[in-house]
Amino acid sequence: MERSNQNEKLATNTQNNSVNGHFESVKKVRSRTSGTPGETVSRASPLMESWKEERTRSVEDNETSLPSIAAAYSTILSGLGEDPLRQGLLKTPWRAATAMQYFTKGYQEKIIDILNDAIFDEDHDEMVIVKDIDMFSMCEHHLVPIFGRVRHYDLFIFLHSSRIVEIYSRRLQVQERLTKQIAVAITEALQPAGVGVVIEATHMCMVMRGVQKMNSKTVTSTMLGVFREDPKTRDEFLTLIRS
Repeated sequence: MERSNQNEKLATNTQNNSVNGHFESVKKVRSRTSGTPGETVSRASPLMESWKEERTRSVEDNETSLPSIAAAYSTILSGLGEDPLRQGLLKTPWRAATAMQYFTKGYQEKIIDILNDAIFDEDHDEMVIVKDIDMFSMCEHHLVPIFGRVRHYDLFIFLHSSRIVEIYSRRLQVQERLTKQIAVAITEALQPAGVGVVIEATHMCMVMRGVQKMNSKTVTSTMLGVFREDPKTRDEFLTLIRS
């Protein structure tokens, strides 16, 4: 009974640490073959690789849904007091629908597509830094742009970070989730010693409406692996992002 309760607790912890199908780290599970009581081993859950299959929209879906999205934009124009049939707006619903599909094209892409077996081990145990990756996204609360820059740091292994940023930013997002999704995706795909991601962005929902502060920026960060566990590495990380 005690072993059953422990297994249920481990399963619950795994579910709580997921982020849209991603898992923060390799979980500790009790060894079924170990002869030492209480001994644990690290092994990846089969769900750790769920990111490989993530895709909620296809190119074919775009073609099928375009007319209905355009019709919805036409309804919005009418609701705003405009005439969708006047010359300047005749093609606006279709243009807006096509643009929105592009702004959210991350839903039709998978990380496994961009990796393409292009992962190589190198004898390098220092920090790899990728700075100032331009990022454009859409606020899921107001459907207005979020834009800024991503700084990415990892240890031991390097990836095409800008492509991962593109996949997750081209969706309806909140900045906190976007930051963690990028870090977790890199961790799961490459299993480096550590990953740190910092995003500094402007939210048009704060600039064009609400508080209307032109120079306001939002900064979010996620640190995994040694960046979270080792104070010296974390201090180096924080020093670098200030430089």
